[in-house]
Amino acid sequence: MAVEITFQHASNAIVEYVPGRRRLRKAGLMTWRDYDTEFATLFTPSMVYRWQRPTREGGQWTGRTAGLSRGEPSHIPNPLKVVPLVELPNRSRLHGKPRSEIATVLPLQDAVNTLWAHLMTASDGLALPARAVLGMDRPVREITDPDTGEVVGEEDLPLDRFRSDRLLWLEKQGASIAEFSAADLDNYLRVIGVAVEHIAAQTRTPPSYLAGTLVNVSPDGVAASEAGLVAKVTERQRHFGSGLREIMRLEALAQGEARRAESLALGSVVWRDPQFRSDAQYSDALVKLKSIGVPDEALWERIPGVTPDEIERWKQMRTDAAGAILGGDMSSLFGVKPDQGEGDDQADENESAEEAA
Repeated sequence: MAVEITFQHASNAIVEYVPGRRRLRKAGLMTWRDYDTEFATLFTPSMVYRWQRPTREGGQWTGRTAGLSRGEPSHIPNPLKVVPLVELPNRSRLHGKPRSEIATVLPLQDAVNTLWAHLMTASDGLALPARAVLGMDRPVREITDPDTGEVVGEEDLPLDRFRSDRLLWLEKQGASIAEFSAADLDNYLRVIGVAVEHIAAQTRTPPSYLAGTLVNVSPDGVAASEAGLVAKVTERQRHFGSGLREIMRLEALAQGEARRAESLALGSVVWRDPQFRSDAQYSDALVKLKSIGVPDEALWERIPGVTPDEIERWKQMRTDAAGAILGGDMSSLFGVKPDQGEGDDQADENESAEEAA
């Protein structure tokens, strides 16, 4: 029987625990919406209740029929006898709800967004120098009567033409041009940079990930900058491990393998190394571990990306090689011994003749 493991968003699922038992699940509820219908599934150790209702106003919850075969009941017994909904809380605490990773840095991020908006506004209107004409009247043009040709008034000339042509004649004596310097936008960038550094410190994110200023840094320096992030990932592995172990235990129960489920309940989750290392670093570490007597199987498990199936295949290959050596079948390991050339044969004959003489 195929077992399907799915992950649900925290806004669509909730788990209730037995009072005083933080790991014993009492019930689990999962909800979702598909077009104009809402669905809900309630899991208890004894039953699985499935409901649906239309999203229009006044819709009532009824037993589910959508997605079920004809005659299949909406409420069925729970074959696992346990709530098959496992919570993976992030940053769980002894009291209160789990706290989000970004809850503490949201005010700083809002400040960065505000400063960035101010910077964009300033760059649009104040990033370029502004010039002003002093001691001169605004350019005007005369308004004439079309019938008589007499000047009846004057009006201001639009300045758009002067801006586009970038030409201006100063005919009045004493007229001059003044300039307002452009705004210094570096002030915004410096404050944003400090805020980003605070965000990196509070979230234990390497500054190079956010600022991108990593230049000519030694591998030891990179490892030191990532130490906080690696420690945070290691902490998450410890908390998520129990939930993932319970998921695999439920998978074994669904497969009908009770003994494997008992073994998984007492097992531990094996995580990949959270710190990135080059192949040369891994190879050097494995060689040093080999020198102190660590078995090959334990070293193979430390190689990134190696699966248990590959390890089993390597074991079989090692066994086959040992059997070939003990059986005298060296050609299967190193190939057939190459034939000697004619020159070599003649040399051997000459050598034999000299020995006979």
